[in-house]
Amino acid sequence: MRQETIKLELIEWLTSLKDIDTLQYLKIIKDARADNKDWWSELTEEQRLGIQRGLKDIDEGRIVSHSDVKKKYGL
Repeated sequence: MRQETIKLELIEWLTSLKDIDTLQYLKIIKDARADNKDWWSELTEEQRLGIQRGLKDIDEGRIVSHSDVKKKYGL
């Protein structure tokens, strides 16, 4: 996927996003990149634990491929 296509897809998604937690999380990442800070320290404990759970799931093989999810939901 081309970079411009990805950007347009993200812009479209962001303009329809209603979840304030996701918006705040994305802002933290954006601001950290602009300041060259480590965004990890800006996350809430709940966000850090969620990421760590996800990484553990990956390490332990509890994953579903993108293509399997697309098939499941008819995408």
